[in-house]
Amino acid sequence: MPGPRWRGNFKERGHRITASRSAILDVLSKKRGHLTAEDVFFEVRKIQRGIGIATVYRTLDLLVQMGLVCKFDFGDGRARYELASGKKGHHHHLICRNCGRIINYDDFLTEETGLVKKIEKELSQKHGFKIDAHQLDFYGLCKDCQKEVK
Repeated sequence: MPGPRWRGNFKERGHRITASRSAILDVLSKKRGHLTAEDVFFEVRKIQRGIGIATVYRTLDLLVQMGLVCKFDFGDGRARYELASGKKGHHHHLICRNCGRIINYDDFLTEETGLVKKIEKELSQKHGFKIDAHQLDFYGLCKDCQKEVK
């Protein structure tokens, strides 16, 4: 069942916490990684047999709109989802173009954090745009795929 933070978020926005929504949040909170809607569907079906794939898609869209779930597009035509973790859990991604491996990158150095903040500030000023979030994805080859290429 969703935690107190989720309950308040649903109630404030006039949404009910249905069994399907609860099951999807439960799967996302227990499974690590970047799950596709199909991954979520197959895991939720273990808990709630009657759920349909359309319900999973609609619920994931709602959870993204509510800010409870983050949606990622890593260029392979399949959206991926994970629970939103707030500023403390913010991370970027290293994506292998060969095997599709996704590595969360959150061990920022002081210089990297400063650089990103500087870019955000300059973009905000230049375009009159209030930035409240960003996502950085780096594409290349992981260690194992580099070995295969050599």
